Amino acid sequence: MKTVLITGATDGIGLETVKMLGKEGHNIIIHGRSKAKLDNIKGALEAQYPASRFAAVQADLSLFDDVKQLAVEVKAKYKHLDVLINNAGVFTMENPITTVGLDARFMVNTIAPYMLTLALIDVMNVQSRVVNVSSAAQAPINFLALKGEATLADGAAYAQSKLAITMWTQFLGEKYRGHGPKMVSVNPKSLLGSKMVKSAYGIAGGDLTLGAQIFKDAAFSERFAEVSGEYFDNDHNTFAQPHPFANDPAHVTKLIEEMEAIISAN
Repeated sequence: MKTVLITGATDGIGLETVKMLGKEGHNIIIHGRSKAKLDNIKGALEAQYPASRFAAVQADLSLFDDVKQLAVEVKAKYKHLDVLINNAGVFTMENPITTVGLDARFMVNTIAPYMLTLALIDVMNVQSRVVNVSSAAQAPINFLALKGEATLADGAAYAQSKLAITMWTQFLGEKYRGHGPKMVSVNPKSLLGSKMVKSAYGIAGGDLTLGAQIFKDAAFSERFAEVSGEYFDNDHNTFAQPHPFANDPAHVTKLIEEMEAIISAN
């Protein structure tokens, strides 16, 4: 029985992953933004998957205080975390500006999972794994937009935020190689039938279990046992190179410095 935290677990690929793991008997911590929705889903999961234990944690990942409190709650209840799946993400938003003036797409998709991973690093060990959700949509980062000093269209912000999480996965994966959790970023498969895809593209999308299966594999399988920041592209079922922008060490350094400055200021 492993202890697994999955963010954005109340719908889409996150919920499908919870169900897939629920059949196997684990301690599963589900995160969501709505307490009512969390409570309903937790009750349904407990009834359907009695072999597993479920806990629910509520947080709005666009808010710094909520991200910090989420980590505090998890560490208060669990002395060890086997798997962290940073799945929560946003694409289309009515108002993409957070209360502190940042782009919520960058905050939720990039900065919050970075904060959460670092906050939980001391309850993970070399057997633990961090699975970060990337995308085939990747684009060079506008660092002014990351800081909330320029505005981007939904597609551009999403693609940049997903390259950014891929880049910091590389950075932290290498940093903690041999003495911290294994880290990997994963494109679960393009245009799966999540609420995000339906909202963004107006299409039904593909089978969500394809994404859930690769998350499960990344969390538990031997294929991912020795990762240290790699990017896995499930469109082609292989480890791959991310967008070339990620290969420049100066870009990675700047990303980490800018994120750290943003976090320190909030």
